[in-house]
Amino acid sequence: MHTLDQLRSGQLHGVTRLDLAEALEHFPEEIFRLADSLEVLNLSDNRLSDLPPDLPRLHKLKVLFCSNNRFEHVPEVLGRCPALRMVGFKSNRIRELSERALPPRLRWLILTDNRLETLPDALGDCADLQKLMLAGNRLRSLPASLARCHNLELLRIAANQLPALPDWLLELPRLAWLAYAGNPFARHPDTPAAEVSWRELELEQELGQGASGVIHQARWQKADGSSEPVALKLFKGQMTSDGTPASEMSACLAGGTHPNLIGVLARLRDHPSGMQGLLLRLIDPGFHTLAGPPSLESCSRDTYSPGWALPFEQALRLLSGIASAALHLHGQGINHGDLYGHNILFDEAGNAVLGDFGAASFYPPDAPSQHAALQRIEVRAFAILLEELMTRSEMPASHRQALEPLLTRCQQGHVRDRPDFAEIEATLSTLLLLAQDDRP
Repeated sequence: MHTLDQLRSGQLHGVTRLDLAEALEHFPEEIFRLADSLEVLNLSDNRLSDLPPDLPRLHKLKVLFCSNNRFEHVPEVLGRCPALRMVGFKSNRIRELSERALPPRLRWLILTDNRLETLPDALGDCADLQKLMLAGNRLRSLPASLARCHNLELLRIAANQLPALPDWLLELPRLAWLAYAGNPFARHPDTPAAEVSWRELELEQELGQGASGVIHQARWQKADGSSEPVALKLFKGQMTSDGTPASEMSACLAGGTHPNLIGVLARLRDHPSGMQGLLLRLIDPGFHTLAGPPSLESCSRDTYSPGWALPFEQALRLLSGIASAALHLHGQGINHGDLYGHNILFDEAGNAVLGDFGAASFYPPDAPSQHAALQRIEVRAFAILLEELMTRSEMPASHRQALEPLLTRCQQGHVRDRPDFAEIEATLSTLLLLAQDDRP
């Protein structure tokens, strides 16, 4: 984090990223001194309600974050910023998004946790739009013009007031990650579950965190005197970039038991601060996260360490396991919504588990005709994972030749012509058996 004193003294001359959080009520004029270098500007956690009309002087600005401020509209000046690709106004008071506020090269728009009731038709003219995050607003409809956004891959519309999922939405050729829980058409069921009191848990070290919560290792002191090491996920708040903790917990519990899913043991109750939580099975420390989350540059693609590779048999086992987990979830009427490498844990043998149900949504019960398309949208997310591992694995030519047609079919633009997870899992299981038979 930078300071105003550093900015005013000239210490930040030439920086490409500036992070300022000092209860600002007005945009500091000194920022314009960085016009020839600044690419990322983070003004989150201030008290701003507007931006200056000459903001386009920051002619290299690509990314702007203004979360947790006091904006009631997205400033129209953004539409005149020539290089701006990513815009984030999470957790403000925004009621209005004007078509004039849309940058010409917009790729990633975050308006989570605001008060929007409508969106402009001009959003459909954003040809480069790849990620659109709108969870936690008051939307009653989506502009049909979004059907023209053929590059849209990730869409978050959970916790709005949408009466139905538009059919045209399920035909977008590149859509892969979709979250829509908490709307009237897709209310989550009240899944019964065991409960564990906070007083029965001894919190230990933090294991990791994501958009919706923090996971700790804990020890569960049971009533019979025995104890068990577990993981405890404590949810951060009432709204995340993907949806609500209530929707996530319901999907986790309804997902049931599967060897390639992180097992859920119970709900948490009696937290002293009223926090919600889930008790999870503790994963063996030999498991590691497959990938890093998308970066500002990669947008919708996971990040991998340079030169990282996975032996082909382990890659096949991992892919087969995740396909099996997805098949199981869709059999329960659950769309995971965030099937990504950064939500997968794996060990050296290629055993894998899929976690993080923050974007999970139940199939709309009154629209059975949409269920097949929802599964095949997630198939494209799996295809991206498959492609990432194929490029990072030295697979024998025979296996690669068998996988490439499957990859092509999973990625094709006609959503309903893609294979389902049953076919994908069967194909990968067969290839895995063949790979094992080829061992010396």
